[in-house]
Amino acid sequence: MTKFLTLALLVFGLSINLNAQDKKAKSLLAEVTSKIKKYDNIAIDFKYTLNNSKENVNQDSKGNVVLQGNKYILNFMGITKIFDGKKTYTIVPEDEEITISNMNDSDEKAITPNKMLTFFNNGYKFTWDILQNSKGRKIQYIKLTPSNNKDQRKEILLGIDVQTKTINNLIEIGKNGTKTTLTVNSFKTNQPLSKNQFTFVASKYPNYYINKLD
Repeated sequence: MTKFLTLALLVFGLSINLNAQDKKAKSLLAEVTSKIKKYDNIAIDFKYTLNNSKENVNQDSKGNVVLQGNKYILNFMGITKIFDGKKTYTIVPEDEEITISNMNDSDEKAITPNKMLTFFNNGYKFTWDILQNSKGRKIQYIKLTPSNNKDQRKEILLGIDVQTKTINNLIEIGKNGTKTTLTVNSFKTNQPLSKNQFTFVASKYPNYYINKLD
């Protein structure tokens, strides 16, 4: 009986501790979301790393994105994407081609530029993870586990700067062993933007083939 009570108390104590940690994770994510919503716009320079040891794949790329509400301009791997709130314009200089498509929210799992700073608010279970020091900054990790079992991602680790309450990095681990890491190198807010910042101007690309998708 004594052993049973001891085990029961240990399990009960562990449950309380895990529940408290989950509340801490939820609270920290709420702080991040609240702070992001206060900015008129955000400009980010980032590094993207893809690694899959089984397939012998190791790739590094750099990019930048400007966000304002649900609009964005993304420059990544030689491709520019402009989303004006209704349509997405994908500009590929190498092929001199532009693809125009309507907004598509069908893939809720995708971490698109306009969701990259708040995607964690829906569709995930989250738990408190490790605290690391990075270049003199304390980075608290929150582990996100997709609620949908069919999701091909095993887990996501979201690193949050404890002092600034901003996202420092995002590590996505797939069930197939692929690991992608997005690291924020520069995070600027409330930058002076032109009125036409997110407007696609076709005259800038006179020789490009334009592919319009329904």
